[in-house]
Amino acid sequence: MSASLSGCAVGPRYVAPASSVATSFPSTAAMDARSTGPTSAELATWWQSFNDPILSALVERALAQNLDLQQAGARVAQARAALSGANASLLPSGSVSANAGRAYQSLETPTGQIASAFGSNRAVSTYDIGVGGSWEIDVFGGKDAARDAVRADWQASAASATAVRLAIAAQTADTYVAIRALQARLALAREQVATQSKLTDLIALQYRRGIAAELQLRQSEGALAQLKASVPALQNDLDRSMNALDVLLGREPGAARGELALAAPIPTPPAISSAGGPTALLRRRPDVIAAERTLAASNARIGAAMAEYYPKFSLSGLLGSATVSLGGLLGSNSLQAGGFLGLRWRLFDFGRVDAEIRAAKGRNAEALAAYRQTVLRASQDVEDAFSTLIQQEVRAAALRDGEASLARARQTSEAAYKGGVVSLIEVLDADRRLLDARDGLIQARAAATRGAIASFRALGGGWQAPKPDGGLDVANR
Repeated sequence: MSASLSGCAVGPRYVAPASSVATSFPSTAAMDARSTGPTSAELATWWQSFNDPILSALVERALAQNLDLQQAGARVAQARAALSGANASLLPSGSVSANAGRAYQSLETPTGQIASAFGSNRAVSTYDIGVGGSWEIDVFGGKDAARDAVRADWQASAASATAVRLAIAAQTADTYVAIRALQARLALAREQVATQSKLTDLIALQYRRGIAAELQLRQSEGALAQLKASVPALQNDLDRSMNALDVLLGREPGAARGELALAAPIPTPPAISSAGGPTALLRRRPDVIAAERTLAASNARIGAAMAEYYPKFSLSGLLGSATVSLGGLLGSNSLQAGGFLGLRWRLFDFGRVDAEIRAAKGRNAEALAAYRQTVLRASQDVEDAFSTLIQQEVRAAALRDGEASLARARQTSEAAYKGGVVSLIEVLDADRRLLDARDGLIQARAAATRGAIASFRALGGGWQAPKPDGGLDVANR
C-alpha cells in the first residue's frame, strides 16, 4: 500500500533497454546435429539428464547445503527488509507518550522563592499522556522513486542469488566429472606402470644373462620412473578435486574420498537444444536479469535526486492530556492538542543537488554499459560452451580411432622387439604414444561432458525461468 501523492513525480521514466541480439546462436545448427542423446534435457533440472544417480544426488545436496548459496539467500532477506523500510517511509508514523514527574523547588532559586512567598506548595507533580503523528507528503515523488530503487535492488539481489544457485550446480557437476576423469587417468597410469615394470624386469633378466645391452635397461628404467612420477601428480589433483567438492557441499574436506572411492565412468553428455536462442536467453540468465534490475534502480535514483529541487511538506499533530493531578488526567480541562504544517526546502543548496543528479546519471550510464556487457558475455558463454562440447566430442572420436591403431602398433612393436627386429626405442615409443592417446581420450571425454555442463549453465539452466510475458521480476518466484 502506498500513501504517497506522486502525481507530480519527477525523473526519467524507465524503459527496459532493447538488445539487438541475433535470432539464433552461430553454433545452433551444429548442436542440433548432435545425436548423443535421444531427447533434449530439461533445463530446470539438467543434471538429471546425465543419468548418473551420484551426480544428481551431489548437485541436490550442494543446492541444499552450500554456504555461498546460504549467504546469497541472506542478502536477499536483507534487501527485502530494506524494501519494507522504504514502503514504511511513505506512510504516516505515530507515537504514544506518557510521563509522570515530581519536582521540589529549592528556596535558593527564584521559582522556589516566589512559591514560598505566595504560600504555594514547593513540591509539584505533573502528568501527561499524548498521541502524536506525522507524515511527510511525497508531493514530488522523491520517496516513491527511492522505494522503486530499493524494490529493483531487491529484485536484482534475488536474481543474483539465482545466479549463485546456477553456478553451484554447475561447479558441483563439473568437479564431479573432473574427479571421475582423474580416477580414470590415475588407473591408466598405474596400469601403464605395471606394464612397464614387467618390461623392465624382462630386460633386466636379459641384461644379467648378457642378452640385452645396459643402454636398453637404463632406457626402460627411465621410462618407468617417468610413469611412476605421473601417479602422485594425478593423485594430488584428485585429492584437491575431492576437497573442492566437499566445500561445495558445505562439509569438511575429506568426506568425499570414501563416498567416491569406487571409480565410475565419466557421464555422457545428453542432447542439448539452444532453448529458444539469444532472445530467450535474456529471460533465463539471472545475471542478465540482475543487471537489468540494477539499471532500473539507478534510473529510479535519478528521480529521487531530482526531487531534491522541490520543497518537502509534512503534517504533524498531537492530542493528549496534561495535569498536575493524577485524578484530573482525563478531565476536559487537561486536554491539549496541536497541529503543524512543515516545510523543508534546500533553497540555497541547488549546486549540491545538481552534483547529486549528475552523479546519479553517471551511475545510470555505468549500469547501462554493464547491462549491455552482461548480455554480450552471456552470448559468449553460450558460444564458448557449445564450441567446447562439439570440438571435444570430435577430438574424442578421433582419439578413439587412434587408440585402436596405436594398440595394434604396440603389440606389433613388442613382438618385433622380442624377435630382434626392432630396438627397445621403438617399443618405448609405441608405449608412450598409446598412453598419450588413451590419456587424451579420457581428457577429451571429460572436456566434452564439462562442455555440456557449461552449456547448461550458459543457457541459464537450473531454475524455473520467467515466462515470456512474465517480465523480469524474479523476486516473487
